Amino acid sequence: MARRFVPLSYIARNLWVRRVTTLLTAAGMGLVVYVFATVLMMSEGIRATLVATGQPDNVMVLRKGAGAEINSGIARSQAAVIASQLDIATDAQGNRLVSKEPVVLNTLPKRSNGKPSNVTVRGTSAMGVALRPQVHIIQGRMFRPGTSEIITGKAIAKGFAGAGLGEHMRFGGRDWLVVGVFDAARSGFDSEVWGDSDQMMQAFRRNAYSSVVFRLADVRAFDQVKARLDDDPRLTLEAKREVVFYAEQSEALATFIRLLGLALAVIFSIGAVVGAMITMFASVASRIGEIGTLRALGFRRTAVLSAFLGESLLLALVGGVMGLAGAAVMQTVNISTVNFQTFSELAFQFTLTKHIAAQSIAFALIMGLVGGFIPAWRAARMKIVDCLRQA
Repeated sequence: MARRFVPLSYIARNLWVRRVTTLLTAAGMGLVVYVFATVLMMSEGIRATLVATGQPDNVMVLRKGAGAEINSGIARSQAAVIASQLDIATDAQGNRLVSKEPVVLNTLPKRSNGKPSNVTVRGTSAMGVALRPQVHIIQGRMFRPGTSEIITGKAIAKGFAGAGLGEHMRFGGRDWLVVGVFDAARSGFDSEVWGDSDQMMQAFRRNAYSSVVFRLADVRAFDQVKARLDDDPRLTLEAKREVVFYAEQSEALATFIRLLGLALAVIFSIGAVVGAMITMFASVASRIGEIGTLRALGFRRTAVLSAFLGESLLLALVGGVMGLAGAAVMQTVNISTVNFQTFSELAFQFTLTKHIAAQSIAFALIMGLVGGFIPAWRAARMKIVDCLRQA
């Protein structure tokens, strides 16, 4: 009687018998999966950091065509028009929740090696802080309006010289005292320096704001507000939901890292596939007698094919789990890079999601399938007589 499937226990036992070879091959596959998953986690970490920077009911207004705040310019008269919109929310005291902000890049030395890097410096106010509920002072206090006091994001305070609580930073032709350090819940604001808006305008000799941010009284009113601003002949500005703006800021860097990393992972996977193929060919060569016995016991060619292919897939699964476990540890690592969109330092964490985990395991199984198919096909095509003769 013909048998269609070889028991899974038989497949697993053969891998255990060759456990040293199995471990080495799985480790090679695991390394490739580690690179694959880490790249996706890095890309997702950048995207998650910048998306978390925006609030769904906040609107950002920039000069039309400006890809970032540093490229934007909004005249004081235009900012006044924006601030007069009827759909802007108010706080408990009846103050409009709107913030007019200059944003510039400034070069600061890193604590680790003294090398300079661009840092985003934002002029804001107490109202600007209120518009960002994820921002909380964790050391010191808020800066006082009209003074040369600043507060720094925790990533900046940790990574740059002079950015810690009580230290001094020099830019814009004057010294600034760091009176507070804030935590922005792993958003892009953790990589910024904040000070009084008017003082920043004076220090950097600016006569125009970079952006105007306000909160909608009704989040559904965005389209109406956008249309009103677009139709106003006094304005050449563009309004975007804050979450959309920061999502766009992540696209260039996240896409570059993802494409570069995936290209490297594909190149490395060729070696892993070859390693799996060699392992499976060696397995077939050493088990010719077993193959003949299986065929003599009534197992079909497809059963032999599926058995060896199953070994390869199980081997790849072990490697995939190993690689994914290593990648998961990277979530504890903080890293910073330059955002292509703003040319400023951006601190972020690797982020592992269920989707990335599924993609990584699928990638490992594809390597196992490609590497194991030809040896499995060869084993299935062997004739019973030839196998028993060579046994």
